[in-house]
Amino acid sequence: MKREIVVNSCLVETRVAVLEDGTLVEVLIDDAKNKSIAGSIYKGKVKRILPGMQAAFVDIGLNKDAFLYVRDIYEDVEEYERLLGVEEGEELEEELPPPKPKPKGRRPQASIEEILQEGQEVLVQVAREPMGTKGARLTSRITLPGRYLVYMPAEQHIGVSRKIESESERQRLKQVIEEINPNKEGIIVRTAGIGRSKADLQADLGFLRALWKKIRAKAETLTAPSLVHQELDLIFRIFRDMFTKEVAHLVVDSPGEYERCLEYAESLHPDLKSLLFLYTEDEPIFKSFGIEKELEKALKRKVWLKSGGSIVIEETEALISVDVNTGKYVGKHDFEETILKTNLEAAGEVARQVRLRDLGGILIVDFIDMARQENRERVLNELREGLKADRSPTNISLISELGLVEMTRKRVKQGLTQVLSQACPLCGGLGRVRSNPSLARQILREAEWRFFKKRLPRLKIKAHPDVIVYLQDEEAEVIQGVQESYGGEIILMADENLPPGKCQLLEG
Repeated sequence: MKREIVVNSCLVETRVAVLEDGTLVEVLIDDAKNKSIAGSIYKGKVKRILPGMQAAFVDIGLNKDAFLYVRDIYEDVEEYERLLGVEEGEELEEELPPPKPKPKGRRPQASIEEILQEGQEVLVQVAREPMGTKGARLTSRITLPGRYLVYMPAEQHIGVSRKIESESERQRLKQVIEEINPNKEGIIVRTAGIGRSKADLQADLGFLRALWKKIRAKAETLTAPSLVHQELDLIFRIFRDMFTKEVAHLVVDSPGEYERCLEYAESLHPDLKSLLFLYTEDEPIFKSFGIEKELEKALKRKVWLKSGGSIVIEETEALISVDVNTGKYVGKHDFEETILKTNLEAAGEVARQVRLRDLGGILIVDFIDMARQENRERVLNELREGLKADRSPTNISLISELGLVEMTRKRVKQGLTQVLSQACPLCGGLGRVRSNPSLARQILREAEWRFFKKRLPRLKIKAHPDVIVYLQDEEAEVIQGVQESYGGEIILMADENLPPGKCQLLEG
């Protein structure tokens, strides 16, 4: 698979597109004014405890208080307080005995009231950005991503990314981590750790330990609410998380950002510097690569498949539904084969759209009913295969007899639809407007009421030309009847500046 990274950088925002075999699969946007706060660490103040929900509202300095669930708080209260600097700090830490292995699961008696109090200062990390009317979701389980490792100072867990499939490599990496981590601190080896030496992993761990020490020291000097550590900018995150040997090339259209990319490559990936290119063509880079057109398509409900079928994506606050249709595709042989081919193609496209639109939460995919169990399994495997390269954790259930697949995907930030669009002010986000007959009847009801109440000599009705034509052709008798009944005059005025579904009634 050929992977390309395309960077469009300007004063207002930075956009990064990821293409696999020439197909757009991921878009990341960093707004100059509204930067992402996911992963940033804050010193917050507990504003309110909610025993009934086992959660707390925490002020971290945003417009809306953030939310902290009890399950996202470090389990060992004394250790949690020590990590927050409640005790004397570094000197005391050295006198503490080695950490004891933690029992699996939460203490049965642990409750939000035992761990937190109103007014208490806490060190937290943003697990999910604010979305709509909901504030940010927080966690006290701090995670610090490095180049090869993820460091979790409040945990005692050693793991290896599930995307590293080689069992021998997994065992080698676990052994290396155990050697460089005698205190059993929380460490997960990232996919980029494949083939890395003990020295590489040890250096990455040393950097992350030092970073955590700085964060704790800074937190002790600040008063809540305060930002303690901000997640790095988008360009650096690309180099840290995505720039690997699998990338064929990384293209940047800004000379300034290109120089910065060279510096990052020099320090993080000196062997990959040759994969960096500066884009110098006259046409905008996203237009040249066909990305702008794909972004426009990503805002539409319906996505056409090459065979002539389609998928329809509906996003709601509670869940996202995806409906698969055969559309124009009628097949060549039997009905089951037609359905299977459509579902297989749809499964690959659903996986792409999930990544491209950054869909999160609960997703229900309604595939076309299949009679044979082996065909259902083929479709499910195709969906799983398409999501293998997804950087967000995804869980997929078995496909039901009705063709339904339930899946969940970790939601960290707003999806592409929320970032690039807003609810239509005309229809209130419904995606539909009043029909001409319905709007015409509404207009005539309002006109009759005004003539009856105010005895007006005349009433001007301004609306879209299509609505005016409908009134003239279909409601002429009603208009004449209103005028005769109340002795007033109705004047119809077409206005192209008024959108369909809107009208104005002007008296006098």
